[in-house]
Amino acid sequence: MQKPDSLIFDMDGTLWDAVDTYANSWNLVFEKMDIKRVIGRNDLMGLMGMEGKKLTKVLMPDFDEDKAQGIYMDVNETRRQILPTSGGLMYPGVTAGMKQLASKYKLFILSNCAVGIIPLFIKWAGVADYITDFIAYGENGMPKHHNMGVLIDKHNLKNPVYIGDTNGDAEQTHMAGIPFIFVTYGFGKTDNYELRFDSFDELTEYYIGL
Repeated sequence: MQKPDSLIFDMDGTLWDAVDTYANSWNLVFEKMDIKRVIGRNDLMGLMGMEGKKLTKVLMPDFDEDKAQGIYMDVNETRRQILPTSGGLMYPGVTAGMKQLASKYKLFILSNCAVGIIPLFIKWAGVADYITDFIAYGENGMPKHHNMGVLIDKHNLKNPVYIGDTNGDAEQTHMAGIPFIFVTYGFGKTDNYELRFDSFDELTEYYIGL
């Protein structure tokens, strides 16, 4: 594996854990619409990183696609409203590590989230100075491997890697033809990786040492 020129990060399960805030955004909308349903942390854990259209089918199988999509849009708007104060739990070493890594690599964030969520994460984490660019599923409705290609073409990246925490991340990364770096502390499991790290500090130390 060649030395990378850029590191593209997944967000949820890789940089922070905001599952409780995400669950709350669903429940606030259900309550407003008088839907007798409560989403818990465990309901979302196995779905983290899933594309929006697939997510709505799993969480709202009884609703037709248009209604489910409308609820999902409302959830995302609610999420944008509450994230600045509710935020999420940063994984140890992420903020300091990104500062170090940005001195040596171009850093990107690529997530299957709605429009506007990544900038809220960036502000919460205090990493605006270290991120070259970002892209979300909500911007174009396209899967991760496509959006990896968007960043690669836009920034003329020669040897990027994608860093994530699920088997879906691994599959999408390899579809894009780049190495997948697995962080074991996140939401998923996979054996389909080129490198793995058990903490963000370990990851930072490795890439700073290259």
